[in-house]
Amino acid sequence: MRVLHVMAGKGNGGAELYSTDVMLSLHEAGVDQCVVMRPDAPRARELEQAGLRMAPGVLGDPIRPLQWWRMRRLIAREKPDIIHCWMRRAASLVPASARQRAEVIGWFGDYEELRYFGHCTRFVGVTRDLVRHMRENGVAPEQAAYIPTFPTVDDAPAIDRAALVTRPEARVLLTLSRLHPVKGLDTMLHALPFLPDCVLWVAGDGPILAELQALAETLNVAGQVRFLGWRTDRGALLRAADVCVLPSRYEPFGTVILDAWQAGTPFVACDSDGPRAYIRNGENGMLVPVNDSAALAVAIREVLDDKALREKIAAQGHAEYLAGFTREAVTRQWIDYYQGLMAARETGGAAARAL
Repeated sequence: MRVLHVMAGKGNGGAELYSTDVMLSLHEAGVDQCVVMRPDAPRARELEQAGLRMAPGVLGDPIRPLQWWRMRRLIAREKPDIIHCWMRRAASLVPASARQRAEVIGWFGDYEELRYFGHCTRFVGVTRDLVRHMRENGVAPEQAAYIPTFPTVDDAPAIDRAALVTRPEARVLLTLSRLHPVKGLDTMLHALPFLPDCVLWVAGDGPILAELQALAETLNVAGQVRFLGWRTDRGALLRAADVCVLPSRYEPFGTVILDAWQAGTPFVACDSDGPRAYIRNGENGMLVPVNDSAALAVAIREVLDDKALREKIAAQGHAEYLAGFTREAVTRQWIDYYQGLMAARETGGAAARAL
């Protein structure tokens, strides 16, 4: 089985992180892979060092026709059985002719328009609701599949709070996300005046850092906020935090849910699509309305002050992680899915030859 992955993303988003984690897990399982990725992608070097074949030349030049030409040459050389397109930018690089020699998977981490995936033969959604979205927009049921993500939280011990200028007795709230308007970090900042004993760790980077810093000053909560930048020690941060918060106003899924569940950290979120699909309020996390900073503060305070609730939602979340979202289980699903596509294609080709 030969798999060609195409990841054309530019940054450190959830899709970029998850796709790389899948590639590394498949490599450890012995799957033969080649990866199309930008030469300056944050984790390209990590993949190369792990031993995966990299094809940085495809995206090494911004001229689109040249990228398409290089992609056609790469497909002819690699002869993949599976071409796995991570999001729409990747799918747009794959020529229609690729469908004749391989199954072309379009991976959905968001509610994308199907027209961007016109050359794909199969579709995978990271949530069941994304699969529903695909089917309602014309994808045949047998062509759409649900395969969840998995977290890859480091197993390091809790980080020393003093290293992040945080008092030992403070109640620590943690957000793990790109600094973007849809992530609702402004909602979290507006909740902080109701939580004077809390310190907020904001782990992530993005285009609105200066805006968030200014808002913290305006709200007189700058002393309660630590902007940590992009971090690779999510596990150490989660184990040191009292509550993990996802205040997104738009979130198709939110792998941070699984990060918190794996680490056993109580989780509070606004009820955008992803959290609403997975979080049962008061059971495996807490849900509040989007954009409601007062309700968010109330839910966080309830978790901080109610030990039984805190332990319950953390334990139930961890149990659900173990039941369906471990790295091993999800990697097995990908391998089984690939192998099923190959078997179906081989059967179909044999039937056509017999005719």
